[in-house]
Amino acid sequence: MARRTGPGWLTVPEILEELAIPRRTWQRWHALGRTPKPMVRLPNGEYRVRRSVLDAWLADHEVDA
Repeated sequence: MARRTGPGWLTVPEILEELAIPRRTWQRWHALGRTPKPMVRLPNGEYRVRRSVLDAWLADHEVDA
């Protein structure tokens, strides 16, 4: 399991692993403004997303198949 940086926070690599998507897909979504919001950008340029924000974002994208 990927290492957490703090309680309730996910790194982009953790999200990529969970969603089983390549980094390039995430970068494209980010450029199009389709990644979860809000995200926190750290001084080193890395992003963090709260677990609750990712879960809500995923719920908003659910469809009946």
